[in-house]
Amino acid sequence: MNFSLELVVLLYLVASVCFIQALKGLSHPASSRAGNAFGMVGMAIAVVTTVALVLKIHPQTGGVGLAWVLLGVVVGGAVGTTIARRVPMTNMPEMVAFMHSMIGLAAVFIAIAAVAEPAAFGIVEAGAPIPVGNRVELFIGSFVGAITFSGSVIAFGKLAGRYKFRLFRGAPVVFKGQHPLNAALGIVMLAAGILFVISQAWEPFLLMLAIAFILGVLIIIPIGGADMPVVVSMLNSYSGWAAAGIGFSLNNPMLIIAGSLVGSSGAILSYIMCRAMNRSFFNVILGGFGGEVAAAAGAGAEQRSVRSGSPDDAAFLLGNAESVIIVPGYGLAVARAQHPLKELSDKLLKKGVRVRYAIHPVAGRMPGHMNVLLAEAEVPYDQVFEMDDINPEFAETDVALILGANDVVNPAAKDPKSPIAGMPILEAYKARQVIVNKRSMASGYAGLDNELFYMDKTMMVFGDAKKVVEDIVKAIE
Repeated sequence: MNFSLELVVLLYLVASVCFIQALKGLSHPASSRAGNAFGMVGMAIAVVTTVALVLKIHPQTGGVGLAWVLLGVVVGGAVGTTIARRVPMTNMPEMVAFMHSMIGLAAVFIAIAAVAEPAAFGIVEAGAPIPVGNRVELFIGSFVGAITFSGSVIAFGKLAGRYKFRLFRGAPVVFKGQHPLNAALGIVMLAAGILFVISQAWEPFLLMLAIAFILGVLIIIPIGGADMPVVVSMLNSYSGWAAAGIGFSLNNPMLIIAGSLVGSSGAILSYIMCRAMNRSFFNVILGGFGGEVAAAAGAGAEQRSVRSGSPDDAAFLLGNAESVIIVPGYGLAVARAQHPLKELSDKLLKKGVRVRYAIHPVAGRMPGHMNVLLAEAEVPYDQVFEMDDINPEFAETDVALILGANDVVNPAAKDPKSPIAGMPILEAYKARQVIVNKRSMASGYAGLDNELFYMDKTMMVFGDAKKVVEDIVKAIE
């Protein structure tokens, strides 16, 4: 078959359709496997087409270049496979942040190589200057990639709990003059980028990259743990736009399409996450969520009395209920209690209890975190419900079992004077009985006390979620 430009365009179009179908499939757990399959097929088509295109354009030297590429694929694939196999599902958010950082860094390296040897990428003939339009694309792709890399490294540290480093603390890291400093650095970065576009000189290009790396750190450190789901999706969007920008420079339509799909879907997801938290996107970027109220809220929580019980007490309530709604949170992920929870659900179902799971959009530390954990434990999809679908059911439910969730079930969101006023929550407080499992009475990432814990209908069961659930399973006859 004659490998013509028309065939390349057709194959890239087929790959693009596969990527779109992948995004569609990944929008729901039931179709996620098919979505992954579409994504892998699309990427395979794109890679094979690109390899064939390189060999056609550079028949003499293309083989040597592809040999180096193959070596990188083998080494990188081996490292990635090893990491993916060793990382538990509970640590998936930090692995996602790590992968985002690698995409951003790859965009930076490609931009540096394109500026150094534009002829090797087919941008211009040897010795000719890079067109102004391509310089703009390289500038945008490289600074977005640099911000994505350093910002994702900070997000990884915050998610992984590397608290011995101040920059990686879950609480917002703020200092006087932070926003003016960011603005000044942003202006200098843009000025350096403009100088590069005008002159194609290395000095402003490298200065722009250095400032972009610093800005990535400064943008993420003031964002608290409560906003981490938005940060993860936002960095996902950044990585896509960085890839798309480099795709324009390299005149590669497949990279442009794939990057645009990732960038736009990440941006939409960030918007959805912000709506779920009743927060504006720019408010999240400014950071410091809950920082002002954390100290005030923490003191009162330890002084107020709550009704506490044992796993045996919880087992009695659950075993005698007709309907139970389980609300998983980050505490469930930390304890790795999803498998004992599935065993508990199976026991209750055998006793004739109707069991459902309620998922808040920002529960955990990344979008879909709880869905991933439940899927790993093979919880049937028809038992898992999104917030809008399950909220009307709480009022008719005998027991709401809350495992490690805090802010997403806080009735303070209904108070117009509360810092989280208007934030959509799972309305577990409407259930006839509420069982809450937490390690302590510490406040959530928002730094607010939770009135649900002090209601007469609420019973607190303190302890590690996995141990508590295992004890409940043993106690249910």
